[in-house]
Amino acid sequence: MITLTINGQNHEVEVDPSTPLLWVLRDKLAMTGTKFGCGIAQCGACTVHINGMAARACVTPVSMVTDAKITTIEGLSTDGSHPVQAAWVAHEVPQCGYCQPGMMMAAAALLTQKPNPTDADIDAAITNICRCGTYPRVRAAIHSIAKT
Repeated sequence: MITLTINGQNHEVEVDPSTPLLWVLRDKLAMTGTKFGCGIAQCGACTVHINGMAARACVTPVSMVTDAKITTIEGLSTDGSHPVQAAWVAHEVPQCGYCQPGMMMAAAALLTQKPNPTDADIDAAITNICRCGTYPRVRAAIHSIAKT
């Protein structure tokens, strides 16, 4: 049995310690906001926060996060009022929306570390892949949060 602290709540799951966090979130805990994209930590659809830092859940074994505080898109805010979520709506960032939970998690982590990021900071931190090409809107949304 493995105990994980996710979105402020403890969850006990019976899984192999090498199981990727992504599959525990989605399959064992029904937290489907975190998406599967590539499975090799390249696309960022599975981005969550581990102790406040953006991390790719598809390659993070649960054995590595038993003492960590994990935040998923469901834990960013319960009502969509987090500044990143509000900016995403205001700037109409999503198109298909599949990559957006991971993109928002990466943006939230960036803004925690650098409240007023430059374009270079955004480019370095937001390595998530968006097939719809929403990058200019992502950048605009992040800059709008930094202004407030």
